Amino acid sequence: MQKVSKLSEQILKYLVAAILIAVPLYPKFPFIRIPGTFVSIRLEDTLLLVGLLVFLIFIYSTGDYKEILKNRLSKAFALYLIAGLISTLASIYITHTTESHIVFLHWIRRIEYFTPFFMGYYLVKKDRSILNYYFKLVLLVIVVAFIYGLGQRYLSWPIIITQNEEYSKGVALRWLSGSHINSTFAGHYDLASYLILVLPAVVVYFFYEKSVKTKAVLLLSYFGGMWLMVNSASRISLVSYLVAVTLALVLAKKIKQIPLVIIISIAFVGFSSNLLARYTRIIDVTLDKISQTAVTTVNAQELPNKRITITPTPATTMVLEDRSTNIRINVEWPRAIRAFLKNPLLGTGYSSITLATDNDYLRALGETGLLGFITMAYIFLLLALNYISMIPLQRNISGLEIAFTAGIIGSVVGIFINAVFIDVFEASKFAINYWAMLGLSQGLIIKKYE
Repeated sequence: MQKVSKLSEQILKYLVAAILIAVPLYPKFPFIRIPGTFVSIRLEDTLLLVGLLVFLIFIYSTGDYKEILKNRLSKAFALYLIAGLISTLASIYITHTTESHIVFLHWIRRIEYFTPFFMGYYLVKKDRSILNYYFKLVLLVIVVAFIYGLGQRYLSWPIIITQNEEYSKGVALRWLSGSHINSTFAGHYDLASYLILVLPAVVVYFFYEKSVKTKAVLLLSYFGGMWLMVNSASRISLVSYLVAVTLALVLAKKIKQIPLVIIISIAFVGFSSNLLARYTRIIDVTLDKISQTAVTTVNAQELPNKRITITPTPATTMVLEDRSTNIRINVEWPRAIRAFLKNPLLGTGYSSITLATDNDYLRALGETGLLGFITMAYIFLLLALNYISMIPLQRNISGLEIAFTAGIIGSVVGIFINAVFIDVFEASKFAINYWAMLGLSQGLIIKKYE
């Protein structure tokens, strides 16, 4: 059994490495098409399945399955999956709002997303030094994604995205002037969310590291990541990143470096005319709304003192609007709210409110109701309590471990902000990496789960 344990641990180590590299870098080419949905089974799904099987062998051979069955966090994940399963069955047999094969696929994907969390957690728990190996792989991913992003913009390298049914077939596109940079990701929001996840740790570690060579690599990764961030042209993601990196530096006690990092980060906006235009657009729309409100208020106040006359209808004028905001407010968010109101306890099932809601909280309420929303919130509550038990970080860990943990804590907060406007937890390239990173960071926590 000991030989099985050692062998499975080694295989698991490299499977996690493969996940950290392949999931963000391998384009989303379909492997097996699923009728009735844009979602396909992809090669990365087979990698996760193999990882799950090896992980089960690993925990059985080491006896760690006993801890998994006892600790609160594992039970919290199980509760959420049970809530999701109940919602799934209700959507099929009660509300009739989903197709059985599609909704079960989405439920199974939740198991797939959570698997890297436990893989990463138990590997780091067995050997904390493995974090250095995985962190180097993350830096490699950022650099490769940066190079590929440059290739898309300047060398017409292909872009593979999944934003509609036709594109999700693996159709190769080309970058057009003024459009977003996706790099190896399936959408610009996915790319930006991934950078929120990893860049804070890169920044913090730069201020801890003494080696000039390592600092140079970290700086290259940071600059490449920031170029990708601003050229993804996600307004909320840049704000989320600034919050994340600021919190990470506070936790790492590198407060004096915060102004420098923020100034450099904002300066990168100059590398993206698209992002500048999008920020300008939202400012213009806001000012226009304020102006219209002020004029309406003045007219309302003057109305009693004036004689009412009928005037010809004025010529049509251009109305300023922010398209993405309008779609969220007028279409996507109301649709999720209607789904929640239809079945407040269980929602209307995964996939019932289409592929886009652009608010993960409303999506969770609409698809899985209060039961799913509360059980998911319980997972994050336990994770937060574990992180809080590590503060101050310098008392329990040092060096890269501080940088990584501070970075992940900051990124979790940043991702929560992002989730107000983006379905971050539904995007496989991001979600798989997200749970893997949280697992690695939780593995550093000395106190065992209870």
